[in-house]
Amino acid sequence: MLDLLDGFDVSDPDGWDAVGPVGLACLNAGIGGSGDGVAGYRRMVGVNVDGVVFGVRRLQEVMEPGSVIVATASLAGLVPMPHDPIYTLTKHAVVGYVRSVAPSLAERGIRIKAVCPGFTDTPIVAPELREWVAGQGIALMQPEQVAEAILHAARADETGEVWAVQPGREPVRYEFRGAPGPR
Repeated sequence: MLDLLDGFDVSDPDGWDAVGPVGLACLNAGIGGSGDGVAGYRRMVGVNVDGVVFGVRRLQEVMEPGSVIVATASLAGLVPMPHDPIYTLTKHAVVGYVRSVAPSLAERGIRIKAVCPGFTDTPIVAPELREWVAGQGIALMQPEQVAEAILHAARADETGEVWAVQPGREPVRYEFRGAPGPR
């Protein structure tokens, strides 16, 4: 496991050079907050988006066919979250990237998926957000449920899938309704 606490910064493209092959990679780094100011915005995009892109670029070089990458997005990657638009932007980017990069990874025999959990009881949920969630009657999910959803998604045969994860429910493959085509 690579973690910022151990000195690994997912937003540093050179840091990924030391990452070797694995059978299942979980790209789970993420930060929340308002993304205020240019520095806050850049940091949030760096961790939440660049970390996934740099991770996938490195992993596609070193993973064997049959390997799987699961990126953690958020329900905020599927629906609006007005109280944190920058976080929402980054998670929509992760969902779009996973769906778009899947065909090229499939050519290498690598599958990629995204999981989109609801609010989860981790440090990313700041105290003021916890108050808001509680006031809305929304249950915080336990991290173990997200881990189980990651394994569920990883076992599915398809690639480019997105799985919604809600407290107390089984993971559900999100069905994107396509944009209307030409007439």
